[in-house]
Amino acid sequence: MPRSNILFALLFIVLLGLSEAPGRRSLYAFASSSSDGICKSMIETQGYPCQEHKVTTEDGYILSMQRIVVGQSGSKGDKPPVLLQHGVLADAITWVLAPYNKSLPFILADNGYDVWLGNTRGTKYSNGHTSLSTSDKAYWEWSWDELSSYDLHALVQYVYNHTGQKLYYAGHSQGTLIALAAFSQKNLLNMIRSAALFAPIAHLNNIPSPAIQLAARSLLATALYWLKLGEFIPKSQEVRQLIGTICNSSGTNCSDLVKLFTGPSCCISFTTIDTLLLHEPQPTATKNLIHFSQVVSTRKIAKYDYGNPIQNMQHYGQLNPPQYNMASIPKDFPLFLCYGKNDILADVKDVEFLINNDLKDHDKGKLEVVYSEEYGHLDFIMASNAKEVVYEPVLDFFKRT
Repeated sequence: MPRSNILFALLFIVLLGLSEAPGRRSLYAFASSSSDGICKSMIETQGYPCQEHKVTTEDGYILSMQRIVVGQSGSKGDKPPVLLQHGVLADAITWVLAPYNKSLPFILADNGYDVWLGNTRGTKYSNGHTSLSTSDKAYWEWSWDELSSYDLHALVQYVYNHTGQKLYYAGHSQGTLIALAAFSQKNLLNMIRSAALFAPIAHLNNIPSPAIQLAARSLLATALYWLKLGEFIPKSQEVRQLIGTICNSSGTNCSDLVKLFTGPSCCISFTTIDTLLLHEPQPTATKNLIHFSQVVSTRKIAKYDYGNPIQNMQHYGQLNPPQYNMASIPKDFPLFLCYGKNDILADVKDVEFLINNDLKDHDKGKLEVVYSEEYGHLDFIMASNAKEVVYEPVLDFFKRT
């Protein structure tokens, strides 16, 4: 297989990983130390001072955060804090994979912002808990519901308390969904000035890839099997078997898997992909990916469906899981959305439904949109020209909000 196709295949496993076999020791079931943290390995190497922080959620998960408080020049800026939140099966490292002058955290720091990088539960540097181990099945009893209501809340609250200032927010992929879910419930708005959402995920009704549709159906059909494993890790015999089944059943050529599952990327160098593969993928909960599959299958943005009315009643006090109403996001809350023609996860039709339906009554001047004819799902955080296409408009947006 050509080198490019090997990279594509490996990167796909980053993006759509599953669990290892029962009884195995997790590849990420070890405590991180400051010596091998994101600050030391990825940020200070670029000439930026960096601090490691720990945040404990209300339900006991211990999350890591990295803070870049000054730019490369060493002079401290005077602008408000910015929290950056990564997507699924990734961690904060994805924000700093491109060269420093093309990576959003470094660009923000050099422009005087106080930059914070969040890492959600289950990832390498956020795998602690006050009473549970990653080898405990109970540790993995969560989906993006909890990432929105617990992790995001804890991270935002920590930055707000630590700095004494309302903050800007920037999210990619899953990082947009958990923010939109919170905003739709009127949460966090008292601590956030505005939000920039890259490749926003909300509605998942128009994903064009047969492979993605089949993956969602396969996970739902075998949910009980996967839920017994608890943890999804993107390196296992099970994931290889599932990928093979998806490729064969959908009749697609799986040698170019990134294009197949995320859309073609226009502007990401092989050097950036090679760096990505040194640090990723990250685990997530089986329940989290099943929850995403439910959104694809039901065409509803709702809380996790436990599969029967009795369990739903126990968790929600109603027979069906409550829906997130994106139209209830306050009309005066400043939002910046950027999406791309070649993104088949944040599909153009789904993003435009969010803009033209849910946000159609948003106050004039409070909703800004950038559309790229070239970009796929990953270009927004790794493209060599993202500074010009996305980040400079985001800086202008933050200045005005």
